[in-house]
Amino acid sequence: MATDLNLLKTALQEAFGGQIVSLESSLGELTLMVSVRDMQAVLSRLRDDAKFGFEQLTDLCGVDYSTYGSDVSDGGVYFSSEASAPCALRPSRFAVVYQLLSISNNVRLRVRVFADDDAMPMLPSVVEIWPSANWYEREAFDLYGIIFTGHPDLRRLLTDYGFIGNPFRKDFPLSGHVEMRYDAEQKRVVYQPVSIEPREVTPRIVREDSYGGLK
Repeated sequence: MATDLNLLKTALQEAFGGQIVSLESSLGELTLMVSVRDMQAVLSRLRDDAKFGFEQLTDLCGVDYSTYGSDVSDGGVYFSSEASAPCALRPSRFAVVYQLLSISNNVRLRVRVFADDDAMPMLPSVVEIWPSANWYEREAFDLYGIIFTGHPDLRRLLTDYGFIGNPFRKDFPLSGHVEMRYDAEQKRVVYQPVSIEPREVTPRIVREDSYGGLK
């Protein structure tokens, strides 16, 4: 497997050169990072070039890198730290990760693309390249608010049509913004302000050295 990854890494470097933002090999997996500008050309060639032959998109997901690497929190809210600051490998907040499989070459590849705008993250849809991306992109749109331009039917997939916000964003309160219940008088489901204390994330707990009898 290591030899296959080395061959794939060399082939990627030769084929895409300056289009590669980063190319990392870790734990037996290869991750290619490209820009939004180059992603469709790169992904199309990864599918069509027999040297790569990635005919299947097995998964696609959004990622929120807000406060990435931060260990400091107050009441469940993490603070930004030097580790979470934008850098060459994390230039912005939101990214989309594509998991590719080549059956013909028996190899996998992860591709990561960062959206340029944190306020309105947008990437071109890859439905025309891999039709399986359709519902994956809808899920990332629903849960992270990432917009996929050119998608044939971009609407929420897992949450209700009237849902407010994007529940997988790190700043989304665990309690949500509203709660729903069935109203017997109106004979329908109604929404009302959430009645429990809102929290953003579960804080990490630093225990004393003597906790649980450990010294």
